[in-house]
Amino acid sequence: MDNQEKFRDSIGTLDEEGKRSWVYPKKPIGVFYKYRKYVSYFLLLFLFAAPFIKINGNQFLLFNILERKFNIFGFPFWPQDFYLFVIAMLIGVVFIALFTVAFGRIFCGWICPQTIFMEMVFRRIEYAIEGDRGKQIRLDKAPWNKDKILKKGTKWIIFAIISFLIANVFLAYLISSDELFKYITNGPSSHLGTFIPLLIFTGVFYFIFAWFREQVCIIACPYGRLQGALLDKKSIVVAYDHKRGEREEGRQRFRKNQDRAAEGVGDCIDCSQCVHVCPTGIDIRNGTQLECVNCTACIDACDSIMESVDLPKGLIRYASEENIEKKSKFKFTPRLKGYTAVLVILTGLLVGLLLIRSDVEAKVLRLPGQLYEQKENGNISNVFTYKLLNKTNTLMDSIHFKLASMPGEIKMVKKEYFTIEKGGMQKGTFFIEIDPSHLNDSKNKIEVEVYSKGRIIDRATTNFMGPRTFR
Repeated sequence: MDNQEKFRDSIGTLDEEGKRSWVYPKKPIGVFYKYRKYVSYFLLLFLFAAPFIKINGNQFLLFNILERKFNIFGFPFWPQDFYLFVIAMLIGVVFIALFTVAFGRIFCGWICPQTIFMEMVFRRIEYAIEGDRGKQIRLDKAPWNKDKILKKGTKWIIFAIISFLIANVFLAYLISSDELFKYITNGPSSHLGTFIPLLIFTGVFYFIFAWFREQVCIIACPYGRLQGALLDKKSIVVAYDHKRGEREEGRQRFRKNQDRAAEGVGDCIDCSQCVHVCPTGIDIRNGTQLECVNCTACIDACDSIMESVDLPKGLIRYASEENIEKKSKFKFTPRLKGYTAVLVILTGLLVGLLLIRSDVEAKVLRLPGQLYEQKENGNISNVFTYKLLNKTNTLMDSIHFKLASMPGEIKMVKKEYFTIEKGGMQKGTFFIEIDPSHLNDSKNKIEVEVYSKGRIIDRATTNFMGPRTFR
């Protein structure tokens, strides 16, 4: 293998002996970093606020797996709506695949919670307490004196507090914010079954952000492995322009008043600032790598250096391999068109299913093993069971049934009108009597309408059994 490709034999955070090489990224400064901060703080605000926002009494986002209650953007969903969740997940997968094919790991650098928490919360706290790259290296090498104990101890305590807050917010997504406040009011001793897992997750978050860090993106996250299958020469990624940076004579240190273009020397002055700011410890000049999360820190660092030495910015930029090699512009390729078509179809399907989704799900079934009964007046009677699920967080009252498909009468076993609690279920039995002149066969399709306060809220179709001799 070419010596220039040896870096691909191992990940960037391992040394030659296979031990972990701790990454000390320099604090990034620049236009992209400023925009990333805006995006990150907006997403953090959304993440921490979403479980405490309510729409029509519904938590904005809730994923209560144990009780099988889900709220998405204020709309309640139940296990019966699982097919909608599957379609939504497929849309998410196709959407991420589409953007990965087009723009590489832009999701990782700008939207991923791991990157946002690490770079915009924990790393910034570390910079504030321990200082920038050089000071952190010197502090770690220094003996355990009063200053080191104070700084490290303060950082670790703050990390633990933030990890505990994050764990509580995630708990609000799982059990609802109302339950979380109830648990807090009652105290940990009243809910040890929840408090102990909360402490475990706090420890997991602390471990990830205090020690494991970039290893999540490099080792644990499966999305990074998808790059090899999804990226191609047309994908726009954070890339080093080796044509301009190397030229005929390669890289050279900066010399004042030097005409680098005339001498065939590349614009890269080998300052290594792009390496120092990288949160995953790679050299972007080696090309696209699994460890790169497209965070743009190297773009800001390189642009700053290029500006200081009076050379054009953009030596490291968002670009495709074809753009660097052939100066070709971004094109909407057949591959992207295919992903887009699938995404549009799935999105249209989901929207359509959401529009026809009712607030109440009704199921009406003939009682198994029961034959029809002929009444004294000649009508045919069948017994049915019903199950009604209220998918809303409001009480539904004055619930009753009507036979819609043909003339007939519904006779309830208990109350004719009843209520369904919010998020509740109502089961029961009723009889349907139909004049035999309206029956066509031994099995007849009938439709039962469900009303609440005179308004149709759902319909259910079932079979009505009658004698074969009719018609």
